[in-house]
Amino acid sequence: MSERLFTPRFFIMCAYSFTVFVSVFQLLPTAPYHILDLGGSTAEAGLFLGLLAFASAASAPFTGSIGDRLGQRRVLIVVSLALAGFTTSYAVITDHRLMLAVVMPHGLVWSALLSAQGAYMTHTIPPSRRAEGLGYWGLASVFAVAGAPTLGFWVYHAGWRTLALELTALNLLMALVAWRLPDDRPAGHELAIQHPPHYAVEWRVLLLSVTMALISFSYGALTSFSALFADALRVRPRGLFLTGMAAAVLVGRLTVGRSIDRVGHRRVLLPCLLAPPAGILLLALADGFGLFLASALVFGAGFGLLYPAYTAFVMSHVSPLRRGAAFGAMLAAFDTGIGSGSSVMGWLVHHTGFRWGFGVVAGLAALALPCFLFAERRLGFHRPPAPAGQGAR
Repeated sequence: MSERLFTPRFFIMCAYSFTVFVSVFQLLPTAPYHILDLGGSTAEAGLFLGLLAFASAASAPFTGSIGDRLGQRRVLIVVSLALAGFTTSYAVITDHRLMLAVVMPHGLVWSALLSAQGAYMTHTIPPSRRAEGLGYWGLASVFAVAGAPTLGFWVYHAGWRTLALELTALNLLMALVAWRLPDDRPAGHELAIQHPPHYAVEWRVLLLSVTMALISFSYGALTSFSALFADALRVRPRGLFLTGMAAAVLVGRLTVGRSIDRVGHRRVLLPCLLAPPAGILLLALADGFGLFLASALVFGAGFGLLYPAYTAFVMSHVSPLRRGAAFGAMLAAFDTGIGSGSSVMGWLVHHTGFRWGFGVVAGLAALALPCFLFAERRLGFHRPPAPAGQGAR
């Protein structure tokens, strides 16, 4: 564990990710309110995140491999500028139907960004400290999630246009940070360019990641509707769930997260698949501040360790030249779950109410563990991974 983890490149990438998530987690909780203000229904409010996630999921298996061919840094610069264009457009759109149409190409660009930054950071982190490094890097998004919703609602009080233009400025800052990153293309990346287009998709990773789709289904529901549920329960602040979840993620990664590589990625992953459904079930039963916060802490405790453990597990089974494609496959499953969770939860809330909706979500999340165990063996992930030192750095 003596390999150097904290390098200038590592910290620049953390700054980039922090800016990314400060931007998006101001947008996602406030967009449903703006759609309602424009005359949309509750179900249509849920479609904003849903359509963004579906577009991201549909394109991710293909956009993920673009960075393998052209370089992840180049992709990060271009997509940051593209996101600035989308957030600028939201400032002038006055029809909620047009806003829902624009969010679909927004999702395509979003998938390229997430795949590229994940692959770039994996290339930066020493293989023997991969889960630890991914966990620390993920704290950039955790800190963003902890404060961004509250900041977003505060700016939203000054007007939607003010919020959209602030997000545009953050996207331009992302492009500047990405421009400061060194070139990431490893030796042999020309081989990735020579592969035919159908080789872009990592099918084994895509199928295994159905497990993550079941968990992210609940995440999509929570991102779009935890604040609205807090309003219904008269819990303040309305961003309490996301803030409490972020706090639990932070504590978990600074304690248990440091030893994931030593304990074993799979040994940490399996129990972490049980905490999210338990947290959502508590949320369905919540009637005030205490249980509402407890549900966030339980969900965050498992969810926070789940991502670095799962990602490190997958990356140890794929070629260094295929990391972008692998991240794209994981992102496709993850965003399919987010989009489905947001959209279906909107329908459930509209027809049955919050409690039944979160109860359904908890039941689906509980299927994640048996799904992983079945897919792991059928797809060959149960075999020992390649030695850690074989990854290109």
